Amino acid sequence: MSPLLPLPKYHQIYLVLREQLQEGRFADGLPGELALAGQFGVARVTVRKALEQLSAEGLIDRTPGRGTRPRQKPPGAGAAAGPASAPGSRMQLTGLLENIVNMGLRTKVQVVSCELIASSDEVAQALGIQPGARVQKAVRVRSTGEGPLSVITTHVPEPLARGFGRKELSRQPILLLLEASGVRIGRAVQTLSARLADAVVARRLDVQAGSALLAVTRLIYDEQERPVQWLHGLYRPDRYQYQMQLSRVGSIDAKLWVSTEVSAHFH
Repeated sequence: MSPLLPLPKYHQIYLVLREQLQEGRFADGLPGELALAGQFGVARVTVRKALEQLSAEGLIDRTPGRGTRPRQKPPGAGAAAGPASAPGSRMQLTGLLENIVNMGLRTKVQVVSCELIASSDEVAQALGIQPGARVQKAVRVRSTGEGPLSVITTHVPEPLARGFGRKELSRQPILLLLEASGVRIGRAVQTLSARLADAVVARRLDVQAGSALLAVTRLIYDEQERPVQWLHGLYRPDRYQYQMQLSRVGSIDAKLWVSTEVSAHFH
């Protein structure tokens, strides 16, 4: 645990364990308090406090005599939007694809990690694969001349990622790599929200822990409506703006607006 981070040690442990839980690393149960204390180099009471926070958020079950295990989500819980989503939630990649690729070509990228892992239930559900099926997880930091812009985490089914790895991801946008692998990009379902920077993301984006970030979740489909990439992006709002132009549909009294153009601005 870093003494330089502006977060208590128990919260740093909580953040690390939360990410590992989301990746499905503890399918057989979490290590005991003493083992975790030794792993993180802290007192047992510090680990216990981190576990209590995970339990309070419903991420783990702690049963005396049986240990600590990830809590199973009810079927359908947390599912990403799929082909049956409402038309208004769908975003065609016409224009958006060009915009994303353009940003990729105009920024510098650092590949923090690129590895094949067993998919968690959440990742498997989003990509329409079996839980535990292998996926390529890549974490990249994009930067402009002013500094870090975004932290991007992508999950791609292993069969589709065989043609590229860390080296290729450092040179080309992932959508171009997917297309070079034979994937014909169809559409995307995208969600915009906000999130506070945790200690790890804050360090990568050079912001204070707890700073507000723009959060983007994007599920990419091919032309056969198969999910091919699940992306989570965290952006510095002072360096990135997401703009949509809307057009009214129907008469002057109509209340339905549709997006006609999408653009991202960064500096």
